[in-house]
Amino acid sequence: MKTLDVLVIGGGINGVGIARDLSGRGLAVMLCEKDDLAGATSSASTKLIHGGLRYLEYWKFGLVRRALIEREVLLRSAPHLVWPVTFVLPHHKALRPRWLIRLGLFIYDHLGGRRSLPASRGLSFAGTKTGQPLKPDFRYGFSYADCWVDDARLVVVNALDAYEKGAQVLTRTECVKLERHPDDEGWIATLHDHITGSNTRVHVQLVVNAAGPWVNNVLSLAAEGLEKFKVRWVKGSHIIVPKLYQGDQAYILQQADKRIVFAIPYEKKYTLVGTTEIDYHGDLDEVRINMEEVEYLCDAVNGYFRRQTKPEDVEWTYSGVRPLHEEPDAPSAGAATREYLLDVENYQGGKILSVYGGKITTFRKLSEEAGEKVVELLGRGKGSWTAAAPLPGGEGAAANFEMFYKTLKREFNWLPEVLAHRYARAYGTRCREFLRGFKRMADLGENLGDNIYEVEIAYLINIEWALTADDILWRRSKLGLHISDETLQNVRRVVKSILSKKT
Repeated sequence: MKTLDVLVIGGGINGVGIARDLSGRGLAVMLCEKDDLAGATSSASTKLIHGGLRYLEYWKFGLVRRALIEREVLLRSAPHLVWPVTFVLPHHKALRPRWLIRLGLFIYDHLGGRRSLPASRGLSFAGTKTGQPLKPDFRYGFSYADCWVDDARLVVVNALDAYEKGAQVLTRTECVKLERHPDDEGWIATLHDHITGSNTRVHVQLVVNAAGPWVNNVLSLAAEGLEKFKVRWVKGSHIIVPKLYQGDQAYILQQADKRIVFAIPYEKKYTLVGTTEIDYHGDLDEVRINMEEVEYLCDAVNGYFRRQTKPEDVEWTYSGVRPLHEEPDAPSAGAATREYLLDVENYQGGKILSVYGGKITTFRKLSEEAGEKVVELLGRGKGSWTAAAPLPGGEGAAANFEMFYKTLKREFNWLPEVLAHRYARAYGTRCREFLRGFKRMADLGENLGDNIYEVEIAYLINIEWALTADDILWRRSKLGLHISDETLQNVRRVVKSILSKKT
């Protein structure tokens, strides 16, 4: 039976972040995920790295400050996946006074030690491109800067860094049993491989439970009654509609129910609209948007934009459940914040570190704090290291993305610009791993259609744990929005062919 220091359960952003942190501390780590990496909550975010402007209203200054500090860290560590976006906040006279918004933005500018992003400012919309998409009632507003992130790819590059530092990463592998080891303070974990149907047992000194919405389910594998804390399941749904306006700016739209809805440029041809925030009590494996949510999001943008949106305009939707640490004083799902809690449960001498809550922006800090707890519990391991470390693809020249992209275009000047830019954004410097030595388009292998080539599919399967067309087209990319049925069938065929050669 294999013996390891730590088993991390859960392949979302917190799980892979913790596995990365612990591997870099010199610990022997295994991560298991019952589905695909980022298969649930971590690929269903609004895709923002931000402080959470609205949490200032709930006096969550500590949460906002931590998130704003982490925003700067992630901008440096993954510039190919995280980049600045200007947000426009139209002033709605019936909701909040202008002075209050101005004060909130002043605090937002100064709370987290902003360095690389511009300060907020007031706007007059008359005769401007920014104001043109809005209804004429909206004459004034504000702009401020936050960041966009490719959330699922952020998960994958953290898993890749963990793997390159020695961690074992097992997808489609579920922890189905936790037993106390008879001879020490560790655990025997039974892992079920959903591909082969086989079970494996591993001996680990400590378990990190980063299963997100399933956090209490994992605790119940060890013993009934270990669940100390309630998890509030909050469903967030998004819709993708044809582009509502021209320009790279995003809009943050206040709603009468005190929620906010974002409208964000998405995949060049679309606008992403979200999110809803409603308590969820259904099956975690069957999370879907409902028509009430679709109508709510359409109404939210229709209140601001000249171009009106109907439910039948929706091209795609996605939904996820955020596992929030239950706060007794949070009256609504929208008011529940993303504070996190790290709890150590000691069961008959065996220790489980469980993660409750959190948000994608603060995953690195959460992972660092979890790493410090694990080192303390095990009595071994190196110190913190991730604050100044680039993620895979963000190394070296990629620290300045535009300079890196220009260099890449010169290096592979035979690549069409649209393909070169997509590779640079998705993979950063790592695109050289599958382009190295190539001199012409034919080197990319079979053209599957819609600018998808065999070499990229092989890279995603061999390096990034992709096993299905959906893994490739909807998580490691959003190419599924752009391709024909013929291209889809070609991708499925090539995935099957590559996998058959691996087995």
